[in-house]
Amino acid sequence: MADNKNFFERVYAVARQIPEGKVTSYGAIAKYLGAARSARMVGWAMNGSGLKEDVPAHRVVNKAGILTGKHHFDGTNLMQQLLESEGVTVINNQIQNLDKHFWDPFEELSE
Repeated sequence: MADNKNFFERVYAVARQIPEGKVTSYGAIAKYLGAARSARMVGWAMNGSGLKEDVPAHRVVNKAGILTGKHHFDGTNLMQQLLESEGVTVINNQIQNLDKHFWDPFEELSE
């Protein structure tokens, strides 16, 4: 369990760096953390981040830009509303112009 907690904290550290108006995917975070096959675990971390107000979990979506985690937010459209307030267009639970809004931690955080 300690390993999961440490992994979750590393996920949160990456998520905290996603700028407003940008999104990334579960898989991109997993790849950046050296655990490319752990996208689902990143999803679990995001699901559990509700207690951490400083983790912008609404900015983490699936690889196609679909708001797969939206049911973990209070209200039916809160995830979408948060993204739209940052200038991200969402139609039918999918981010439009994903390439424009995608933030790749591997490119942005690697030296």
